[in-house]
Amino acid sequence: MDKIWIVLQSEFLRRVQSRFFVLTTLLAPILLIGIAVVPGIMAAVALEGNERTVAVIDETGALFDRLQSATDEQFVFMQTSAPAESLRAAVQAGRYDAYLRLPAGLEEGAGEAVYYSSEGGGLSARSRIEEAVDQAVRQHRLDIRQAPPEVLEVLRSRVPVRMVKLTDEGEAADSSVTYSVIGYILGFILYMTMFIYGSFVMQGVIEEKSTRVVEVMISSVRPFQLLMGKVLGIGAMGLLQMAIWSVLILAGITFAGQIMALFIDPSAFDLPVDASRQEVLRAADLSIPDISPMVFVWFILFFLGGYLLYSSLFAAIGSAVEQPQDAQGLMLPVSMLIIIPILFMAFIIESPNSTLSIVLSIIPFFSPILMVVRYTVTEVPFWEMALSFFLLVGAFIGAVWISSRIYRVGILMYGKKPALKDLIRWFRYA
Repeated sequence: MDKIWIVLQSEFLRRVQSRFFVLTTLLAPILLIGIAVVPGIMAAVALEGNERTVAVIDETGALFDRLQSATDEQFVFMQTSAPAESLRAAVQAGRYDAYLRLPAGLEEGAGEAVYYSSEGGGLSARSRIEEAVDQAVRQHRLDIRQAPPEVLEVLRSRVPVRMVKLTDEGEAADSSVTYSVIGYILGFILYMTMFIYGSFVMQGVIEEKSTRVVEVMISSVRPFQLLMGKVLGIGAMGLLQMAIWSVLILAGITFAGQIMALFIDPSAFDLPVDASRQEVLRAADLSIPDISPMVFVWFILFFLGGYLLYSSLFAAIGSAVEQPQDAQGLMLPVSMLIIIPILFMAFIIESPNSTLSIVLSIIPFFSPILMVVRYTVTEVPFWEMALSFFLLVGAFIGAVWISSRIYRVGILMYGKKPALKDLIRWFRYA
């Protein structure tokens, strides 16, 4: 045990004192916020500044004026009677961004509007054009039927729906969207960190093997002790980093509402200038839900279990090869086990209490990511959390036992690139 502790301490201190650890610990939350926020800001800026000029061939003779009043500032419609061929050439030459054909009979439900552009329109443009044409046709049909103003008002009105979540304590505001975003972020962090820290272990083993340092080390340390010390040392570094990130995320969620309130004008919601931040957020329909600290406790526990499970497998792979590129084929099965939970994250968020979600979140190779996501978006019984975690610990113990047998043989094997069947043979005869 003393020798494991010596290796653990050496790995931990060597990595924690590096600039890489300090930079990633401080910059990773900023990078994560940037990944989540910047694309939305860029999309909003692009929409605001991307005004499109669209030529309209109105064969109905009745929809163009209504189309102009139904659209927003992103589109500028210009009526034309030019033939389609000349408009096609004008779009390709850049004089128009697109042209829209409204065939005769469209106002009565015959045919379909066609939007021609050199860029294909995009999802945003398509939805906006469809909404504008649909609103223009609807308005025309109401006008020719001389619908009274009261009917028009009824059709234009929108009925708000407030989502309420039923809990054991009573009723609470439904914050499923916010919980889903947080769950996705935590799941993605676990996915990235298990890959990164597992690769650290594998790279360290490969480096020690290629430089023959390991031959000196195992003269005084048993291979199992060396493996455990390395895995636990890098895991301790990861645990420290996860704890720091959890505190930063929890603090960010706690003060997010106060920060958002600073950028909201109370007068826009008919509130006095001295209105409290809670009143401003309530008027703007912005609420930051309370996140239980247990979310981050389970986040750290499942990260630790997942890391120990996968890093022991990565260490076995590293012991079997001499160059990082030789490890790619052996890494594929392990990598797929980490990637599969990412493919199911959307399903887990949408249906966290389905049978498939429960089963997937209990399977040890998937639970580090999927159980944390489930726990974030819904209430998970404690017995499910405990069962999932203990199965994960059991899988780690089994993985260490298997990996240590492969590690014992592979760490001193040189000259031959092993295949998967070679690892199985090493395990059987170690």
